[in-house]
Amino acid sequence: MHPEGFHGHGRSKEFFEGWYVKLVSADHKQRWAIIPGVFLGLGGSDKREAFIQVLDGATGRSWYHRFEAGQFEASADRFEVSIGNNRFSAEGVTLDLPQLNGSIRFESQLDPWPVTPLSPGIMGWFGAVPFMECFHGIVSFGHELGGTLQVEGQTANFDGGRGYIEKDWGKAFPSGYVWLHSNHIDSDAKASLIGSVAVIPWIGRPFRGYIVGLKHGGKLHRWTTYNGAKELELKITDSHIQWRLQSPDGVLELSADRVRGGLLHAPIRTEMHQRVDETLDAVIHIKHSDATGHVLLEGKGLVGAMEVHGDLERLLSI
Repeated sequence: MHPEGFHGHGRSKEFFEGWYVKLVSADHKQRWAIIPGVFLGLGGSDKREAFIQVLDGATGRSWYHRFEAGQFEASADRFEVSIGNNRFSAEGVTLDLPQLNGSIRFESQLDPWPVTPLSPGIMGWFGAVPFMECFHGIVSFGHELGGTLQVEGQTANFDGGRGYIEKDWGKAFPSGYVWLHSNHIDSDAKASLIGSVAVIPWIGRPFRGYIVGLKHGGKLHRWTTYNGAKELELKITDSHIQWRLQSPDGVLELSADRVRGGLLHAPIRTEMHQRVDETLDAVIHIKHSDATGHVLLEGKGLVGAMEVHGDLERLLSI
């Protein structure tokens, strides 16, 4: 019931958790992803560490900062994380890193994916299945930013900027997946898109699971494995992604070029392994139509985040 909180209290091994905190300035020139988290000896490994990853979306550079596991603290029932002198909460972030130093305020309330007893967040009833390999949560579709950061010694102003927060926890990332996000959609400044499709291990046989949420006009529209949606098309090439889905909320068409970014670390069962190419420079073409074909939203998702990774052949074949 609290996907934004920490799920690892009482765990000493075989666990990871990380929060993806995106900060974009009003002019889009500053676009950063900061990922605080903890890794506790997956697969019987004796490796234990806290970490803060940093991705500069403007240049593609990335950094991985290791901390002792004991420097990690987090609340179980709210978004509140501290690692060393770095703090993350519903009020904002304070950073004390070689690349980034200072404080950013969240000037509006966080806007999470709704949580109910029968559907605890973006994963629906799958979120209550204890043996899932990886769990996912949306802490905020979007919120306003204020404040400044010292970016490698230069002052960067985030007043009027926009943020986004999501998270993952469990044993390991999926063996193959696609992940897309933008909350800078040119036709609706308040709209926000999050979508992922992945290989999901299951009892006896894996399946291709997908979760997509598009929020616009004050309403969240869903295309998920658990709500009666179906995929009409999924094409992944070396240069492009084409994805069409249909659900009771209508037809969603997504199209994006694959853009090279920076390398981030992701949890496999033995270590935090540098293997994931992520960008904050994707452009995602979005078209949402109702059952009659009437277009409800059409536009470009800018400052888009994208990861396309792993065994894509298997992902497309199941």
